[in-house]
Amino acid sequence: MPTEFLQKRLKRIDSFLQKNYIDTEKIPGAQILVAKNGRVEHFSNLGLTDVARDKPVEKDSIFRIASMTKPITSVAMMMLYEQGKFQLNEPISNFIPEWSKPRVYDKGNYPNIKTKSAKREITFRDLLSHQAGLSYGRDQKDPVDLQYQKEIKPEYLGPFRTVASSLFSSRNKNTNLENKPDLSDFSKKLSEFPLLYSPGERWNYSYATDLCGYLVEVISGKSFDKYLYENIFEPLEMIDTSFSVLGEKIPRFASSYRADISNKFLLWEDSEKSNFTQEQYICLGGAGLLSTSLDYFNFSQMLLDGGKFKKERLLSRKTVDFMTSNHLSGGKFLSDMALSGKWTETTFDGVGFGLGFSVVMDTISHQVPGSKGTYAWGGALNTAFWVDPMEKIVVIFMTQLYPSDRYPIRRELQILVNSALNI
Repeated sequence: MPTEFLQKRLKRIDSFLQKNYIDTEKIPGAQILVAKNGRVEHFSNLGLTDVARDKPVEKDSIFRIASMTKPITSVAMMMLYEQGKFQLNEPISNFIPEWSKPRVYDKGNYPNIKTKSAKREITFRDLLSHQAGLSYGRDQKDPVDLQYQKEIKPEYLGPFRTVASSLFSSRNKNTNLENKPDLSDFSKKLSEFPLLYSPGERWNYSYATDLCGYLVEVISGKSFDKYLYENIFEPLEMIDTSFSVLGEKIPRFASSYRADISNKFLLWEDSEKSNFTQEQYICLGGAGLLSTSLDYFNFSQMLLDGGKFKKERLLSRKTVDFMTSNHLSGGKFLSDMALSGKWTETTFDGVGFGLGFSVVMDTISHQVPGSKGTYAWGGALNTAFWVDPMEKIVVIFMTQLYPSDRYPIRRELQILVNSALNI
């Protein structure tokens, strides 16, 4: 009986990462989990999670998953959707009134920006598919993005506030946290900014999923973190997934690093001095979670199994299929819809976007030998996951290096994993 994977080819993944990334000091360490048909076929730990303390990557190491929080938040939203709490084409202003009259950028430079009325309101689908017109504020030349940079205070970023100055130079490291904001405050602040475009017209990666986290609170009547724990983390046995890492878990928490101009990693945030080691006052649905490969595997396998994990059903199979279909207007690719020059977690060609995931629509345009329908996402520190429903494959990749677009590591891993298939 032939094996699903050629083990010697799976081992090439480890040697590739070691030779090309760890030995060259591009990343301090890495972890990769490859599963097929629900069974883990390859799980390797390479290099270090903390260089100064010489701590190796372990199977239960805890990582900042950043934007890999988004698929979890999207699942939380769709669990409420299945309960009839809202409709996807419903305006979000029915639940958060400050979004009832969105304005769109018209002309001018910050702070003298002129706006006009949006053609329509933002819907739930707009948020889940990043077609709402919001931004992450990372384009130094864009007037709207400049407003984000100048007016979003570091305390809105929760545990990421200590690294805010390296993202936006205008921010102050010394933040007074006496009046700690919550997700309601965050929503009100975002609603003050003009949209980049009228909802549904374009695609732009943004704080939209953070608004989804707030909507989970409003609709469920529970705090966002409590809702996730009770409805996702506990049923999926995600024992190490949380918005903070406390007590005896801190030694398992990885430090984070950033790439310098010579493609060598430098310390970005010491794990033992991180704000993640404190209880969080604001839990961001777009980027706030910490997790392990094994925890995220349970989440991903639930999706692959049509919303079911062991005896627990989180979503129906139909809802998972719906979420992992292309929701871009007119069935277009990201290359047709995405605003140019904006930061993202995926390549554009041959790729659509669902409700929380990128979705491969055309493998030839995508230029990676894989399967149509593969859905995925990644995080700012180069973490990544993908699910291939055709081949019944789940892959989780963890490391801690910012930014995520410095190296083509995700595409390289897809090629290496798919080339190891034996049948």
